[in-house]
Amino acid sequence: MPRTKKFRRFRLLVILLALLLVVGGAVGGWLGVRTVKSSFPQTTGTIQLKGLSGPVTVIRDGKGIPQIYANTPADLFMAQGFVQAQDRFWQMDVDRHITSGTLSSMFGKSQVQTDTFIQTMGWRQVAQTEYDTKLSATTKQYLQAFSAGVNTWLGQHPGGAGASLEYGLLGVAYGGYKPAPWTPVDSVSWLKAMAWDLSGNMQQEVDRSLLSQSLSTQQIAQLYPSYPYATSPTILKTGTVGSDGTYTPAAGDGTSGQGAGTGGSGGTTGTNASYRSSGTVQGLNQAATQLAANIDSIPAMLGTPGQGIGSNSWVVSGEHTTTGEPLLANDPHLGPGLPSIWYQMGLHCNTVSAACPYDVTGYTFAGMPGVVIGHNQSISWGFTNLGADVQDLYLEQVTSPDTYLLDGKQVAFKTRTVTLKVAGGPDQTVTVRSTADGMPIISDHSTEEQNVGQDAPVSGNAPARGGGYAIALKWTALTPSNTMDSVFELDRATDFKGFQAAARDFAVPAQNLIYADTQGNIGYQAPGQIPIRPAGDDGTYPQPGWSSAYQWKKMIPQKSLPYVENPAAGYIVTANQAVVDSSYPYELTDDWDYGVRSTQINALIRAKLANGGKISPEDMQSMQLDDTSVMAKTLVPKLLQVKLPAAYAKPYYQDALQLLRDWNDKQDSGSAAAAYYNAVWSNLLHLAFDEKFPAQVRATTDCVMQLPPASANLPADSLNGPPKPVSVCGTRSPDQAQPDGGDQWMTVVTQLLKNPDSDWWTYTDSQNAQVRGLDQLLVKAIVDARNQLTSLMGKDIGTWSWGRIHTLTLKEQTLGTDNSSIASGLVHKLLNRGPYQLDGGTAAVDAAGWNSSAGYQVDWVPSMRMVVDLSDLDGSQWINVGGASGHAYDAHYNDQTQLWADGQLLPWPFSAAAVKSAAVDTLVLNP
Repeated sequence: MPRTKKFRRFRLLVILLALLLVVGGAVGGWLGVRTVKSSFPQTTGTIQLKGLSGPVTVIRDGKGIPQIYANTPADLFMAQGFVQAQDRFWQMDVDRHITSGTLSSMFGKSQVQTDTFIQTMGWRQVAQTEYDTKLSATTKQYLQAFSAGVNTWLGQHPGGAGASLEYGLLGVAYGGYKPAPWTPVDSVSWLKAMAWDLSGNMQQEVDRSLLSQSLSTQQIAQLYPSYPYATSPTILKTGTVGSDGTYTPAAGDGTSGQGAGTGGSGGTTGTNASYRSSGTVQGLNQAATQLAANIDSIPAMLGTPGQGIGSNSWVVSGEHTTTGEPLLANDPHLGPGLPSIWYQMGLHCNTVSAACPYDVTGYTFAGMPGVVIGHNQSISWGFTNLGADVQDLYLEQVTSPDTYLLDGKQVAFKTRTVTLKVAGGPDQTVTVRSTADGMPIISDHSTEEQNVGQDAPVSGNAPARGGGYAIALKWTALTPSNTMDSVFELDRATDFKGFQAAARDFAVPAQNLIYADTQGNIGYQAPGQIPIRPAGDDGTYPQPGWSSAYQWKKMIPQKSLPYVENPAAGYIVTANQAVVDSSYPYELTDDWDYGVRSTQINALIRAKLANGGKISPEDMQSMQLDDTSVMAKTLVPKLLQVKLPAAYAKPYYQDALQLLRDWNDKQDSGSAAAAYYNAVWSNLLHLAFDEKFPAQVRATTDCVMQLPPASANLPADSLNGPPKPVSVCGTRSPDQAQPDGGDQWMTVVTQLLKNPDSDWWTYTDSQNAQVRGLDQLLVKAIVDARNQLTSLMGKDIGTWSWGRIHTLTLKEQTLGTDNSSIASGLVHKLLNRGPYQLDGGTAAVDAAGWNSSAGYQVDWVPSMRMVVDLSDLDGSQWINVGGASGHAYDAHYNDQTQLWADGQLLPWPFSAAAVKSAAVDTLVLNP
């Protein structure tokens, strides 16, 4: 298609900026630097902020990290809004357009599908209701003060290049855009994005549904095995829930217990099992396909839901540390990007009192007041994703445009009309339908969800599907809550009871919260709104919406949720593993992480404590960097037993295989053995699973020979002839495709290795012949891995290293990721950073994760790392991916990434004296 004038102007501007920045000639360099630097924040001197009651001091260290000092909470949070806007307003502006479903007003018609899906779920509407009806008056005051600070900055920088380089680029493509004033609801809405990206098992629910079109229930259960309680420790030794609903921690050792129960994912029993097995498998598959596309359409602000979103945290009591007081470590695993996901800062009342109770520092999100993870003067806390199943899909029998079926009766939909403003084009009108109990119909504007309704498994008593069932979403985040209250409550808590009280308000997303304080106490609390489903419903497949028997009953009482204080073991590890065993009376989820990382962390701690040993802050940091491949301990001995046939018994293949013989299972970036092992692992997964999976779960880059559906079930007679396989490529974005190679697949393969004759070990060779047996498949994986790495890194294995292919590129994703044009490619060259060669790997403690369906590039990372020393808070350390600034070419845009990649931590000054000693810039905000 011909290029428009706007496109040509956009391209010329980008090329001009690139030349000015790169060439750096006397005049050109001066003009380019001036253009870019015009948006950099003022960090010294004084600025007037109307609305302050007194002066506020902003002290920045050598990495540009701000520590704010004020006399009142209102002044503190107003200054926080102003400073965040200085550094990150473009990011804040784009993120609020995501959460409000209004990206089209910035970026045009390409974002209409994304906006429609988010508008259908109504994130912004829920946030507005929370603000209007749920949040405390104090929280509202803080949000209003934060908004006033943002808007003061915005009034001084009303869009254009003076606000950020990106606004200049956007203005050329879509002239006339001007940021609206910031509102408190913009901040509250961020919690919906956080909940979405850290959501429960909807992705697994969709994948199971898609797999059901080509696999049996038993085969799918093999791919989603039960949690290995016998080998993977739970977070807590399971306590009891009394007749009054109160949870009591287990006597004795209260952490890292191994449950006696055997339940877990893969066990689809009772109502759920009978629902799926008693009818035909039809409409769910196509609807799940569309839902997957809708999920893919939402920008992953924290990471891809259900794909590698994990975290590590652990806390060790003072009896086991060299400092004599607790040590706490945390590193959330999220999708990387620029600007950084996290924003580091400190919020300090000049005099801490009941009137001004804040003396807190840590990590927050741009656009959100307070501190989300970190420590104050008395306590420290960390988060990992609990992974509670808080989302369910329901099949709805639509009987007319206005009605659906429920318990044999016609029920009217609730409807609302949304008008989408589209930059560069006409407005779009969207009608959103919801069930009477508030579940949005997420298939109305997407052929994928509509297709799910065509093939969903239903019982013999199900109503006629007609053109297919509609798909509705039940999700706790769509019920108004007061999670924002919890953020401020955590920031000012001073003991375990205060911490627990704050956790009770943390409704979504459900997290594992760990705790330590300066009095020597450690603890854990599971918070969140978690539904109680009907007996036998495990939440692993979509449910029939036409029967109220499948509706959620209520939420697990907060007093019934697991916790522990000062366990006898003296440490607590959370890494997304099962919280408790199956003796716990409520179902939290059937889709836990399988405990690979948590088992390794527990082993590292036990090794340090053996023979009376103690753990130091340096040990905590070293554990965060452990890059051991636990799966290699199982798979490598099998590989070394393989006898290569004569065709491959030559040095070219044997030398590569011999790399594994003396390998220590460490995935260091310089390791050739790590590169070869991971290539074998990737090829093993491809051979064992890809051709058996439907295209809807495989990557677009993954093409395999399969029988077309039309001929798969025909007799091979003289008229039909033998069925002829054809090349079928996947339809899913590679970073969301399966198998992804994570700990689920490690658990699956570990079990299958015990059965060398399993049908999963059958694959089709290049001559379309079936090859059977584990040994044959391992030979093929060994050979293919050698050939693949030769193509990627050359024939000489002496030049191989894991880091050459296991790389991280930080991408500025708010302007999109498409590089198909010269202009878009240059934009990303201006704003992206990398590549960085990384240690670690999927399911390692140092979780530099990669999807085996997409390649070896890094998709999720430890997004930050912190180690808090409760004996000396000034001795704590931290690091971020990226930097404090969101302005490309600012010195602090990306000044922490290389340090992070090298495994280093930065000093984390907390006391006023330490902050002053580390100060580089000081800014005073005056009334």
